[in-house]
Amino acid sequence: MTQDTQNAGPGWHGTTIIGVRKGGQVVIAGDGQVSLGDTVIKGTARKVRRLNAGGKDAVAGFAGSTADAFTLLERLEAKLEASPGQLARACVELAKDWRTDKYLQKLEAMLIVSDGRDLFVVTGAGDVLDPEHDVAAIGSGGNYALAAARGLMESDLDAEAIARKAMGIASDICVYTNGNLTVETISA
Repeated sequence: MTQDTQNAGPGWHGTTIIGVRKGGQVVIAGDGQVSLGDTVIKGTARKVRRLNAGGKDAVAGFAGSTADAFTLLERLEAKLEASPGQLARACVELAKDWRTDKYLQKLEAMLIVSDGRDLFVVTGAGDVLDPEHDVAAIGSGGNYALAAARGLMESDLDAEAIARKAMGIASDICVYTNGNLTVETISA
């Protein structure tokens, strides 16, 4: 083990979160596994949450440090309360704060958020991304879930069925992702 590896911290890994927009609905799904190194600590974590800010619903899923993600979700709710019904504006304001605030800069997480109309990936690098092809995925199994969902978008499956199938494929491939899903649906 190198000196850098020894000092890297506990080695928390993985999750998979996917957002699928199809047929006037957005589904955000996430697995329930929390791992420390190569040990599963918990298999039933809820990494997808419904937010209610300013009388408007939104759904968010997170990958990364749980405490950091909860801090970001609280900030996002405050931004949504300040700009009800304006998810894009709230996400941009959160990303600006995340990038410039010395405390928030240290937070290690990513978010997928939707109000049923818009779908965004929000990162600590200041990114607010509206994904192509109506699918977004983050986390250690994100690329597997993304590829699977994109392949299923032309099928007759609805958004929830696509998200569930894609998560199933990701959980079969990624050792840091399990099949214990939390699924939230929101309509425009």
